[in-house]
Amino acid sequence: MKEERRETLFLKEEDLIGKLPERIGKVVLDYSFYPGEDLYSDGAIEDELLSIVKNASTVEFPGIIEEKGSWPILYHLSPLRANIVDWLPINKSHKVLEIGSGCGAITDKLSQKAGHVTCVDLSAKRSHINAYRNQDKDNITIHVGNFSDIEPGLPTDYDFVLLIGVFEYGQSYIASETPYEDFMKIMLRHKKEEGHLVIAIENKFGLKYWAGCKEDHVGTYFSSLEGYPEGGSARTFTREGLEKIMKSCGVEEYSFYYPYPDYKFPTTVFSDRRLPFVGELTDNLRNFDRDRMVLFNEKYVFDSIVKDGLFDVFSNSYMVVIGKAPETVYVKYSNDRDSEFVLRTEMVEAADGLRIRKTAMSEEACGHVLAMEKHYELLKKRYEGSGLKINPCYVSADGKSVEFPFEKGVTLETLLDECLEREDMDGFYQLFDKYVSLISYGEEAGVTDYDLIFANILVDGETFTVIDYEWTIEKAVPASEIAFRAIYCYVLEEEKRNKLNLDYIIQKLGITPAQAEEYRAGELKFQKKVTGKRKSMGEIRATIGTYHIDPKMLMENYLKEILNKRIQVYLDCGRGFSEENSYYLPDIYVDEHEIEAEIPFDGNVTALRIDPADRPCVVKIQELLVNGVSVPLSGKTLLTNGTALKKDTFVFATADPNITVMVSQLPMQGENTLSVKLEIAPLSESLAEGMADSNKKKWIFS
Repeated sequence: MKEERRETLFLKEEDLIGKLPERIGKVVLDYSFYPGEDLYSDGAIEDELLSIVKNASTVEFPGIIEEKGSWPILYHLSPLRANIVDWLPINKSHKVLEIGSGCGAITDKLSQKAGHVTCVDLSAKRSHINAYRNQDKDNITIHVGNFSDIEPGLPTDYDFVLLIGVFEYGQSYIASETPYEDFMKIMLRHKKEEGHLVIAIENKFGLKYWAGCKEDHVGTYFSSLEGYPEGGSARTFTREGLEKIMKSCGVEEYSFYYPYPDYKFPTTVFSDRRLPFVGELTDNLRNFDRDRMVLFNEKYVFDSIVKDGLFDVFSNSYMVVIGKAPETVYVKYSNDRDSEFVLRTEMVEAADGLRIRKTAMSEEACGHVLAMEKHYELLKKRYEGSGLKINPCYVSADGKSVEFPFEKGVTLETLLDECLEREDMDGFYQLFDKYVSLISYGEEAGVTDYDLIFANILVDGETFTVIDYEWTIEKAVPASEIAFRAIYCYVLEEEKRNKLNLDYIIQKLGITPAQAEEYRAGELKFQKKVTGKRKSMGEIRATIGTYHIDPKMLMENYLKEILNKRIQVYLDCGRGFSEENSYYLPDIYVDEHEIEAEIPFDGNVTALRIDPADRPCVVKIQELLVNGVSVPLSGKTLLTNGTALKKDTFVFATADPNITVMVSQLPMQGENTLSVKLEIAPLSESLAEGMADSNKKKWIFS
């Protein structure tokens, strides 16, 4: 059956493209080692992808992704995939080898940066998708076929060798007792001496797996944490596991990077030289391909992990750069925006110390980035003499980016959070009042930094420094509006900040309710300007339709269901009913609505009460026996707090229904048994009350 399916797929490919093309546009394809059919395929989705890349340009991909609402379309076509390699120091003098190039999500970016890119992939269909999306590039060669057949003929002088989401399949590439060590040794042979081998891979102990995401490769819960007990073709590793492999391969020079949320769609890349701060890891519900549980709030757990210095243990993904460490120690992407505003922010180690560099990621964004130099001059002039320092901005030598000196200190946002954590509201308002005082200086000037949020201000002792003024406008805006926006964004980003009295803050700022509403509307308008018509990744995830399930809520509901499916028995030995003389009978349901129970009691018991549920319900007595003799369903022997619908059926409009059998009115022995069979149907309170009232009226007027 599998062979028939493969043949069908292959024939469909031939029908679609004719003979295997040696060129698609300017891209060269080499089939010297192609086995004649694709031994791996995702089926119809690859045909859809091929149709898209043949008929649409890359600038249309974001719109197609939003329209389709499909995980494979998002995964293969999103430009955010390339963030993982965008920051690497690859230039036009470099040769790059990409193993497992697939549909070309990474190849596109590599070809923009490198002099030449050599791709290797097993699938002809995927290689054609890659070629069509990059058909205008004349620096790409794709080798189609099995890696082990192609590899011996590849050069050994590549500047960069890339295994992005590939190293985990080492045992599929290499048939040996130590496949991952052997795979790494083979790949190391293909980089030049001063070159780099780059591996991006999931961390088997990534926090998302502890929190309830399914393992990326096998699609089951906790598989990597448990050591893959069910097998599978992929294996991921901890940092220590990767270091052991590198050590066995003689690797001594390497750097660890930490793509966040993971390497597939990274928005930030940390390193050992710039680890995350407390409060920085907020974007965690990012799985798109499968439903997941949410066992805990990952942000709060990440905060604890960061405090205890364990981020390298629980980072969701790793990126290992073997070779000389790149100058970039941190990178943050803002390319989930309108193309006019997409940029990359890096922290780099320069000869004169750390620097911050902002680079446009599109031609349209160049003006936006370079305008920051002018923003600096305008803001510096406005705040001169205020005590608010503006971090200097310089256009880089190549004229494509701007740079800022690295400033020491902690963000005002962090200081405010610390005040809230220790419930120091006086300290909070002192900081906030100083912020308002500083930003109010020169309010009448025709220039405003609209994005003067707390995270964009560094505090070092008494010095407040604005470190980001990307959204400066040549217009006078009231300081109260800027402060309102700062506190509004601050509270929205973190539920723990809801303890703030916003009404009090608005009153301090002298803002009327109408103005507050106007400012909120202005914030929405601003966000729309930044994102343009594009959907956020959160909105795309909602379109794809994966669910985030809270097991705590499920457990509470399940427990409630269990509690609802037990009966409580009270025994009266002449002193009335009491909780001390009661117990529960669990596991008595023989059907969804039927229970059967044998309740023993001794001769000292005068009355026995059964509470059939903890909610309103209807109860039909199918059988009620004491020592095998039927109990008369009369007022002397049977009492209830319900309303009789029939002689044997009662409706209870209460959450504490009960049926009392006066066993003292019946023949008893020293040891006795009450046999019970009841049919129970739960009701809403309003329905139960309606049935009870209706039946009372029936008896009154009959």
